[in-house]
Amino acid sequence: MIRAAGEHGLLVETGSLELSHRLHAALRADQPVGVVEIVAGPRTVLIVAPGADHGRLRTHLAGVIAQERDKDDATPGDEAVMTIPVIYDGADLESVAVLAGISADEVISRHSGRELVVGWLGFAPGFAYLTGLDPVLETPRLDTPRTSVPAGSVAVAGPYSAVYPSASPGGWRLIGRTSVQVWDVTADPPSLFRPGMRVRFQPT
Repeated sequence: MIRAAGEHGLLVETGSLELSHRLHAALRADQPVGVVEIVAGPRTVLIVAPGADHGRLRTHLAGVIAQERDKDDATPGDEAVMTIPVIYDGADLESVAVLAGISADEVISRHSGRELVVGWLGFAPGFAYLTGLDPVLETPRLDTPRTSVPAGSVAVAGPYSAVYPSASPGGWRLIGRTSVQVWDVTADPPSLFRPGMRVRFQPT
C-alpha cells in the first residue's frame, strides 16, 4: 500500500523487512526524478519528493514493488561484508553473560560469530539497527538509561545490536567499543551503514 506522508512524501507499506531492503536498493540504484530522500524502515519505505508528480511517482513505485516482490527473499546488500573491529570490554558485558546464562567469552564468541544485517537507521543519525543477533544474546534494555554513551560503543538490546554513532543517552547494554567512525557529516553518504548491508564484528 502506498500512502501520502505529509506534503512531499509517499510511504510504501511493504509488510516485511526483506521487501523494504529490496525496494530501498532498487530506488537508490535508479532514483526517480524529484526524489531527494529514501528511508527504509522495518516494514516501510519513505520516499521524499518535493515538487514531483506524485501520481506518476505512485505508478512508478507500484511497478518497482511488483518487480521486487517477485524476486526471492535474498537480502540485497554489498557483496563484501563490513568488518568492524571491537574491543570487548563493555560495562555491561558481564551482566549480558549472566542474563544469557553463559560466560563473557561466549558472549563475545556468539556476538562476533555470525553476520548481522543492517535493518534500518533510526533513533539518532547513523544509528543502525543490526538484525540477526544470536537469540541467546537477546537481553532487555537497562531499567535506567545512561545519560551519555560514548561514540563507538557496541551494544545489544532485544534482538538487535548497534554501534552508537555519536555520544548520546542510551539504554542499550554495552559490550564493547570500536574506533570505526560510523557517522561522519563530512562524508557522502555520512552513514557508514546502509539498509541491507552485512556486518561482522571482529574481536581485537
